[in-house]
Amino acid sequence: MKTMKYIWTLCLAVVALGLTGCKDDDNGGSGTQMRIDKVFLENINDEVNKDREVEFARLGQLIRIQGSGFTGLKKIYINGYETYFNNALMTDNNIWVTLNKETPVDKADDDVRNTIILHKSDNNRLVYDFIIRASAPSISSCDNTLPKAGETVTVYGTNLQETTQVTLPDGTVVTEESIVSDEDGKWYSFIVPAAANLSVVGSLTSEGANGTAVTPPFFNDFRNYVTNFDGLGELGSWSATYSPDDLVDDPLNSGRGKVCQIVPPVKLDAGGLDAGSNALMWATAGNDNKADDWTARMYASIPATTSAANVALQFDVYCPEPWDNTGQIEISLQNNLSNYGYGSNCTKYSAEYYNTATVWVPWFNETDGSHAAWTTGERWQTITIPMTKIGKYDPTENPNATFANICEDRNAGSYRNFLIFFVNSDLEDEALGVKYPASLFNQKIYVDNIRVVDITPVSVSDFNDTAE
Repeated sequence: MKTMKYIWTLCLAVVALGLTGCKDDDNGGSGTQMRIDKVFLENINDEVNKDREVEFARLGQLIRIQGSGFTGLKKIYINGYETYFNNALMTDNNIWVTLNKETPVDKADDDVRNTIILHKSDNNRLVYDFIIRASAPSISSCDNTLPKAGETVTVYGTNLQETTQVTLPDGTVVTEESIVSDEDGKWYSFIVPAAANLSVVGSLTSEGANGTAVTPPFFNDFRNYVTNFDGLGELGSWSATYSPDDLVDDPLNSGRGKVCQIVPPVKLDAGGLDAGSNALMWATAGNDNKADDWTARMYASIPATTSAANVALQFDVYCPEPWDNTGQIEISLQNNLSNYGYGSNCTKYSAEYYNTATVWVPWFNETDGSHAAWTTGERWQTITIPMTKIGKYDPTENPNATFANICEDRNAGSYRNFLIFFVNSDLEDEALGVKYPASLFNQKIYVDNIRVVDITPVSVSDFNDTAE
């Protein structure tokens, strides 16, 4: 209703001002020279200024072009794209036009990009420089949030075209010469400078053709560690687990110290993991270890009220060879599993039980049931698993789950050991009609730096209203 009222107000203003425009046209207004003085963004939802002077606008937005001599206007071109405008919403001094979402932005020809062209006739055209942007850029993921100097970081999202600058949490600036951008805006990447202080936690901030994008504050964040296999987060050891003696040195010598080979050399040297069997577990020490009391440690940086959808497990993986068709990595927030693998009850929501497990199968597409070989190549890569992938915090069943619920559920369990291990059972999805029978698994996959992070999206305003 507010939108209709606002448009009706505009129409009344146009009627009041438009009579002169019609008369001018009758007197040959098409020959009058045009001038653009300012461009305004029309937005009734803007709490600061519903009619705001701007230096740029985004596709889909309604703008008001202010100037003179507009009577007799025949066509408007935005970035070279002929854009509809309503003569009824036009006067000799104002034009209202919505930027069509089909308007090219980064793919516009250079000679018309970031221009508004008003056309009365071949001899009466006005070209006005004005920045046109697509929708605001957004971030969906980052493939290396705990990097070492010299490693590549790739940030994924939308509308990230022509990223020209990336600022690290410590203020280090990566310039355009060191950045690679996807022409479709789906990602940008850069190499971490040697001078960067990687102990400073925070977000990456990027500047590109469509404005500023900011990642969640998970870069360099190992404050909420589960274990790094090097002294932070003590490992438990009993008959069902591997021990610290089974850890291996970082095979890439990247500075990560000891790491977990998810199926250790002793098992691979004996021939591998048979179909239908599980490897032993890698587990934290559990109840009497302070590191396993997340409530006491993690609320300082992740507020208890944070939605479960905005909290995630992260860990780094090195998978040098293509992994496909068999094997799953299972994760549980506590040691209470009675069944294992993809689709097992312990990975599903239950109001009665603490089902706090999930599985990670990067070679399997849960949307269409297809599969594809997965590898990290010769590098470590960060994996992010939202807590909503864990059975009890399924957002369709438990939409109000918070980080406090997660921590309290762990502390309420009989055994709060964190578990990660390899499961080599069949993978079947009845809804998708697919089944992948397990086979012998005998390849190397390494895991390190398991942690809990805040993945709350960061929204960037186009305007500095606080300053105003």
